[in-house]
Amino acid sequence: MTKKERVLNAMNNLPVDRPPVGFWYHFPVDMDLDKECVDAHLDYYHRCDTDFIKIMCDGYFDYPNPIIPEIKEPKDWYNMKPLGENHPFIRGQVDRAKQIVERLNGECCTFYNVFNPMSYFRFGTSEELLMSHLKQDPEAVLYAFSVIAQDASLLCRLLIEEAGCDGIYYCVQNAEKFRFTYEEYRKYVTPGDLAVLTAANKYSENNILHCCGWAGDKNRIEVWQDYPAKVFNWAVYVEELSVKEGKKFFGGRCVLGGFDNRPESVLCSGTREEVEAFTRKWLEENNENGMMIGADCTLPRGIDLDRISWVVETVKKCCGDK
Repeated sequence: MTKKERVLNAMNNLPVDRPPVGFWYHFPVDMDLDKECVDAHLDYYHRCDTDFIKIMCDGYFDYPNPIIPEIKEPKDWYNMKPLGENHPFIRGQVDRAKQIVERLNGECCTFYNVFNPMSYFRFGTSEELLMSHLKQDPEAVLYAFSVIAQDASLLCRLLIEEAGCDGIYYCVQNAEKFRFTYEEYRKYVTPGDLAVLTAANKYSENNILHCCGWAGDKNRIEVWQDYPAKVFNWAVYVEELSVKEGKKFFGGRCVLGGFDNRPESVLCSGTREEVEAFTRKWLEENNENGMMIGADCTLPRGIDLDRISWVVETVKKCCGDK
């Protein structure tokens, strides 16, 4: 079974010769852009022999809309317009993805990281400004979310149609229990979430939803339970929801994860024997169709790549390298 066959079968809950494996991490800061970052993705992939690549958006976190520095009051958000497809924020990401896809020459699936509108808003301004303006004038902030959603939707289309990515790794955040009630999240954030995810689904049915637990705070993950994605990835250890339980929670759809990404975890700090034992345990506990091995979130920058290889090698040994 080829890597692409393995991943696409798993995504569609079909039998596989072994569970696909994929991990990702932020590259060194001098590799944020251009050829160095492309080379880093491919060097990592070939060294660790993962089954797919999640292409990182390093260097493109801050949403660079020119209106942002001029924002003083919530009503100022109504002056915001989309960046458009020729903006460096859009073109740079598409070009990066296209170079990686072309150099892979169809060997494996690629999924590019795209954030939801509220997160792009937060990266481009600050959490304090966002929450303050949302409280003062929700409609003005929702307008800004809708503009960002247009850019994110455009990015999804170009990544899939022009760059050739197999799908989007769509990162939704901001559902921490301290931040919103269920009703508030669904009212303020879900419309932007779904606008981008719906757009991505127009161009590929193979999109991954990452329910991010980046800060270690529990989310109201039920707000994402009905989102139309092919694969779900969440913070197993933060949310205290196992891979098997999560598969049921998300309606039997394909799930990805099961390895804690925090520095003190077995994967990041354990011995080789401990990592191999944990991998064997994952395989024993998660033996249904539609289960993929990965981490709860991005691994620490600078992680020893041998640790990822230990997981890949253990899976091949236990399942037979067919």
